[in-house]
Amino acid sequence: MDSPTAPSDQRALARADFTLQGPGFSLQLQATVPAGPARQADLLPLARALADTVVAQTSQAVEAAGQTISCRAGCGACCRSLVAISEVEARRLHAHIHALPEPRRSTLLARFDAALGALQSADVLPALQHWAAWSPAEYRRQLTAYFAAGVPCPLLEDESCGLYAERPITCREFLVTSPARHCGELGSPLVKRVELPVQMFNAVARWRPRAADESGGVQERWVPLVLALAWAAAHPDESEPAPGPELLQDLLGAING
Repeated sequence: MDSPTAPSDQRALARADFTLQGPGFSLQLQATVPAGPARQADLLPLARALADTVVAQTSQAVEAAGQTISCRAGCGACCRSLVAISEVEARRLHAHIHALPEPRRSTLLARFDAALGALQSADVLPALQHWAAWSPAEYRRQLTAYFAAGVPCPLLEDESCGLYAERPITCREFLVTSPARHCGELGSPLVKRVELPVQMFNAVARWRPRAADESGGVQERWVPLVLALAWAAAHPDESEPAPGPELLQDLLGAING
């Protein structure tokens, strides 16, 4: 099966054959990546395509088992949650929005400002700005506080994603088979989430070329979507380029953590 390639440009490309594996899941894939120096942003479309492939394969298996994916356009309950995106996605979102023509660019920027204002009024923003220091327990507390504030994602339009092609991997991977109305109740036992055999968001959040923290373990790094534009402006990509096939191997290695 062929996967979509990284963005086409004038650089030489290299073909890569690999197997995407997870519990009870194995898929032979082929992709093309830049043969020479590249950055993670160049392979982000491929990472998204891998996520979409896993979702499509899993959805087919779910439906073959007699269940139905209930997620539909117009169901935006999950779009009022604290959405975590990877650092490379935050930079991509910043670049994409700022490259949009007017008045679209200003409209989206105003929505981000409005969301931040609403979170400030709900007294959620101060803690949110320190997300990198959260413990697992604090993360759960802040998930609850954020959801209770009811602030919609800045990308939400008419209860659907206004930048659907650019939606985060974590959004692509969120699927349920339970009635959509239950998603409006955070932590409801009635929500039946579809478990994916490969979690690409977690892999991309761990994906750093040959990089590990001082303890020897690779950490997941993420950014709240609502803070992504400000974070990306303050944190440009200063990583050293690496050959595309090497970056792909790093990404595949991050899948299993």
